[in-house]
Amino acid sequence: MNQHRSVRTTIAPALLAVTALVALSACGTSEADSAAGAEDTVTVRIPDPGNSGVLALGKKDGSLDKALGEAGAKVEWTGSAGPFAPAAQAMNADQLDFATGSITSGITSLAQRPGFKFFTAVDPDAAGEGILVRDGSGIGSVADLVGKKVAVNQGGTGEYLLLKALAKARIPADKVQRVYLRPDQTAAVFNAGKVDAWAVWATYAVAEIGSGKAHFVADGAAIGSDNYSLNAVRTGFAEKHPEVVKALYGYLHAASAKEKKDPAAYLNVFTDVGPTAVTGKAEEVQTGFTAQGGTVDPIGPEDIARFEDVAAFYAEQKVTKSKVDIAAHLLDVEKLT
Repeated sequence: MNQHRSVRTTIAPALLAVTALVALSACGTSEADSAAGAEDTVTVRIPDPGNSGVLALGKKDGSLDKALGEAGAKVEWTGSAGPFAPAAQAMNADQLDFATGSITSGITSLAQRPGFKFFTAVDPDAAGEGILVRDGSGIGSVADLVGKKVAVNQGGTGEYLLLKALAKARIPADKVQRVYLRPDQTAAVFNAGKVDAWAVWATYAVAEIGSGKAHFVADGAAIGSDNYSLNAVRTGFAEKHPEVVKALYGYLHAASAKEKKDPAAYLNVFTDVGPTAVTGKAEEVQTGFTAQGGTVDPIGPEDIARFEDVAAFYAEQKVTKSKVDIAAHLLDVEKLT
């Protein structure tokens, strides 16, 4: 695995997922106000961040509003977070301006006609993603997956992790049956024994590992994953409101460093009971993953090289028809003014 930058600290992609979709639109003043010299406020529409993560805490304590306010923007919480693929489509249709996702799902979205660029990177989650198997399954290594069914999300993190694990073990991809499922529908199938393993990331792995009934047969480190978590911005928005993009980056960078030092403070932000709460062993698992993760940082040359490796791997594995040009869809957030 390539050497990481020493400056990186953490927000786990598991929790970054709950920062997921961020949409921004201009909210104009009246003509009279404009005539009086009042400036328009950019309304930052962010789908509800749920009960965990830096945006959840930012919503609760008002710190995100404060940070964006310095750039002439404010938050409007709406909707709910979701997968990157539909978010990318929404950005392409000018319905969203920001979203969070993995480089793997990002590449498949870039293979379409993208109207967005990536502007931050979080190092691959070496501890929190991998190939999950049930305890007592008899699967003790990646080689034991031959002839088995493995649940993956098509074109995203799951499919990447499985293909990468098989390639590293020198196992032809067609020796393992990929079962394409939405990740939010997979737990029941996995626990019912209808698939033998699940290639998955921390958002969904935490509950399974926390139950004491499942474990990774290979985690991100063992697989050699280059699956970064990224923030994307609609190209037109970045051109019109670079100061808001930079302010959002600054907030996420600082908050992710704080989250690494005190992961528990970013869990169960609004409630510690009910289906959105992370409790018991799962809470220990999640805080452990977060403490080992990476922070939201600018995209550097060494990151781009690893992005290119993922794009080449996807083309080689025929997930994409050809190698996607990642470099053409990146922004240097530190140069935004």
